[in-house]
Amino acid sequence: MKKNKIVILGAGESGVGTAILGKKKGFEVFVSDSGKIKKKYKQVLLHHEINWEEEVHSETLILTADIVMKSPGIPENTAIVLKLKKEGIKIVSEIEFAAAYTSATIIGITGSNGKTTVASMLYQILNNAGGNVALVGNIGKSFAELVATKNKSQFVLELSSFQLDGTFNFAPHIAILTNLSPDHLDRYGNDYDKYIDSKFKIIMNQTSDDYFIYDDDDAMINKWISNNKIKPQLIPFSLKKELKRGAYLKNNEIIITTNNNTFTMSITKLGQQGQHNIKNAMAASTASKLLHIRKETIRRSLENFQGVEHRLENVLKINNVRYINDSKGTNVNATFYALDSMEASTVWIVGGVDKGNDYSELFALVNEKVKAIICLGVDNEKIIKAFGNVVDIMVETHSMEDAVKVAYRLSKRGDNVLLSPACASFDLFEDYEDRGRQFKNAVRNL
Repeated sequence: MKKNKIVILGAGESGVGTAILGKKKGFEVFVSDSGKIKKKYKQVLLHHEINWEEEVHSETLILTADIVMKSPGIPENTAIVLKLKKEGIKIVSEIEFAAAYTSATIIGITGSNGKTTVASMLYQILNNAGGNVALVGNIGKSFAELVATKNKSQFVLELSSFQLDGTFNFAPHIAILTNLSPDHLDRYGNDYDKYIDSKFKIIMNQTSDDYFIYDDDDAMINKWISNNKIKPQLIPFSLKKELKRGAYLKNNEIIITTNNNTFTMSITKLGQQGQHNIKNAMAASTASKLLHIRKETIRRSLENFQGVEHRLENVLKINNVRYINDSKGTNVNATFYALDSMEASTVWIVGGVDKGNDYSELFALVNEKVKAIICLGVDNEKIIKAFGNVVDIMVETHSMEDAVKVAYRLSKRGDNVLLSPACASFDLFEDYEDRGRQFKNAVRNL
């Protein structure tokens, strides 16, 4: 009997993980990457006796696939993807492929900002509760690889819009949408509605036995809900209004009501402070309550939560200047939160691959808090044009080492130096993690 053939485009974490799962499930597997494959991933492919190619997409090998898994970083308009679509070959994401092979409870988390923090908070709570749980998706290990190699009973799955784009039957038991703001519009034809529809694919296949946790203060989320038929049970959270069901803030306490069960926690006890972190805590603890986690475990976990790497991460204080790594701030809304949280005069390092950004919403904050801007990108023209009349000092740099050295010279005692790029990282760095690590290394080498 002929084996079904899966072709995997992209030999990164998700691609190689899918290859391992495909091999285990009896597929004929072929991996194709248009760039160089990292040595660590080549070794995994060789170990599992999986065929691969690099620096080319061989059409004769790819177009014979029964199904194709496209890695999330590959755009829809790539030549090979367009040919696959023309041939009518089904293209799925790692999430779609792997979810079909697990009966574990899946909690899916998406949103323009905050999804990594919410996913990490929730994972910490479930792990502290003794759960057999893994944190996967857009963070950590490949979902597909863990489905293939570990028998987990719960998956906390951080999901980007690109990962959701390739889903058709995927249905998490609990879906969380943290917020919406324009992001990755370069991938959606500069159409914000298409990006929003992509995010809402997370609830597309949920039933009335499932739950949808969302920010009730977000006008775009509420607009979409009011215009579409929603099957899962709605569990909102809000900082602005009291809710009969869901999470809200009153007298500095988070109050959560789910299934006639109420949980309260003082926001002064949260390990991570700030309005956005209150919302993150609301989302994570609401999901925890739906999964029947003890109140004391939730409280203790949130009190001890110390944040995630590359998200407003304090690196060092040098000459009483605080260096802060927010490399995960890859869109304007994330950088808005970062600048808003600055309580001292700030030297701001910004730039990278622009995703159709509108910088105008940052003008007031930059005018109030930023003393100098350091541009860090191959093409800084849009940033210079946007902020040239807002700050007195703007410097262009083309390496992290230079950016940090310039920031050191421009900062004075009591200042902050903030890396919050508001852009993707692919012009000068492998990814936002590489960018954040280079920033931390450059600071430590001052």
